[in-house]
Amino acid sequence: MTLGKPIGNGHPLGAVIATRAVADAFARGPEYFNTFGGNAVSAAVGMAVLDVIEAEGLRERAATIGARLLRGLRHLADEHAAIGDVRGVGMFQGVVLVTDRTTREPDATHAEAVVEHAKSRGVLLSTDGLEHEVLKIKPPLVWGEAEADRLLEVVDEGLRSGRG
Repeated sequence: MTLGKPIGNGHPLGAVIATRAVADAFARGPEYFNTFGGNAVSAAVGMAVLDVIEAEGLRERAATIGARLLRGLRHLADEHAAIGDVRGVGMFQGVVLVTDRTTREPDATHAEAVVEHAKSRGVLLSTDGLEHEVLKIKPPLVWGEAEADRLLEVVDEGLRSGRG
């Protein structure tokens, strides 16, 4: 698995995560090389980010707040026929918008309208999915209950405001 941008908390940093077997294969084959690999400053930044994640309990926060978001989004699905599916892990959530729950016809227009409504209220979302019908929710790990509740309120408003 490759990781990038957010792991350096603003500092350009990337990482590769692999099983021991995959990592050992690099030793038997062509040597892996990149221009910036092993940079001491980047390594220190990466370690500092990991230290903050641990010290501030951000993994636990992501699990707790992510579960709150997921429950709230599933509650919204009970109220809005436009929601065809809700899924997510931790702080990374997706809400599939459809024109009809039975046919699961994607509704990119409504998704974009919700994103624009949220933006007008100071909440940044984006769309994803093959038809851009998925509201992509990926807030920072430092979010708390108040921020999660605000997001849910704004998404609810956007869904109620119609299909744009």
